[in-house]
Parts: sequence; structure tokens; C-alpha cells
Amino acid sequence: MIKTSNEWTGVTTAHSLRDALSRTPAFSVPVRESSQLSSASLQIKEMEGELSALRMSLVCGFNQLLDLRDLNTGVHSTRLAEWALHVAGELGLPESALGDIEIAALLHDIGKIGIPDAVLNKPARLSDEEYDLMKKHPEYGWAVLRQIPGMDRASLLVLHHHESYDGNGYPGGLSGEEIPIGSRIVSVIDAFDAMVSSRPYRNGLPFEEAERRLIVASGTQFDPGVVTSFLPLAREEMAAVFAAAGTTISAIL
Repeated sequence: MIKTSNEWTGVTTAHSLRDALSRTPAFSVPVRESSQLSSASLQIKEMEGELSALRMSLVCGFNQLLDLRDLNTGVHSTRLAEWALHVAGELGLPESALGDIEIAALLHDIGKIGIPDAVLNKPARLSDEEYDLMKKHPEYGWAVLRQIPGMDRASLLVLHHHESYDGNGYPGGLSGEEIPIGSRIVSVIDAFDAMVSSRPYRNGLPFEEAERRLIVASGTQFDPGVVTSFLPLAREEMAAVFAAAGTTISAIL
């Protein structure tokens, strides 16, 4: 080392650096920033939790509206939500997709609130004009749900739950993989539940006939993979399903 003013330059430099570092606040800034980021992250998580709770409250509220408008619709939707989650699990869908599928299954018919009672509850065959009006309910449901923060994906599942696998459905005429998987799930279980459920103007179909119709329409109206995943559930829970749907066991066997 070079000695100047009776001191070693290297030693002087090291001491000066340590003195400077001890006086500067530069190294404490990242600590404060980290604390602020941690606090902000916590606040964001709390807000996300509150928003999620609000969404579920709205879902429950909408389902109550369906019950008030038509008890069968509300119970039907609750049953479909349970089935939809089961089928989604069988298909190996990621957990991140399950919330949207559950909401879509619960509220797939929310747009029927906009359909006149004379059309919605008509015991006879709908006229062409009435059927065209009935076909609007997925769009009505989509228009309502898309306004709610965090329900944009679920609203799309509602919009497309009457698409057909061969492209002959509505409202978009989508086909195959173009149709969101959540919509394809709701399509199958909605059709099955509608077939086996009794209404004031008709009796529900026996299980074997409902099963046969799903299989026949597999690949045309319905996603074959969804049908394959759903039917074992229907068979396993046959008694409970038909009791909830209003069809007696004697009608099944």
C-alpha cells in the first residue's frame, strides 16, 4: 500500500467507507419499501376476499330470485352446480376453472327472468316466435352477469350453454372445442335434468330413456367426453337424483 500523511491509504479508504455507510440511509430504504409492499399486498388480498364474498352473495341472491320466479328453476340450478363440479373434476379441469363453472351452472337460466310467463310456463308447444324469444335467455343472462366484476368468464359460459357440439346450437353457432368446456358441461347436465324432471304439464322420463337420448346426441348436440364423464354419476346417484327431480323409482325401473 502507499503511505500518505502517516496513514495507509487502504486503511483510510476502508474506514471512510464504513463511516459513510453508517451515516447514509440508503440501505434502510429497501426495508421500508418491502414493508410497504407487504402491507399493500395484504390490502389487495383483503379486497380480493371481500370481492369474492360479494360475488357469492350476488350469486346466492340471483338464485333466490330464480326460486321466487320458478321454484323448479332454482332447485334445478342448485342440483346442476353439484353435478357440474363433479364432472369438471372427472375431466381433470384445473381448480381455477371450477368457480366459474359453478356460477354458470347455478345461474345458467338467470336470463329466463326476462322471458314472459306466458312463454316460460306455456304447457303446449311454443310457436316459432315464442321459441325465438325463449332462445334469447342465454344472451339476457350474459348481459346481466358480465356487468359484475369478476364474472366475465362465467357470463360467457352462460352465454354459450345452448351451443351444440356440431355447430347447430345458439346463440353463436359455435362447434366442438370452440364452445367453452364449462358451457359444454352445463349443456349436458341441463338437458339430462330437464328430461328427467317432472313438470305440471308432463312427467319426467325414465332414466334409461334419458340416458339413451344423451348417448344418441353425443357428438352432435353434446360433447362425447362430457356425456361419458356424467353418466356414471347419474347411475350411481339414480335414486337421489330422481327423488329430487320428482320422478318415482317405479318410473325408473
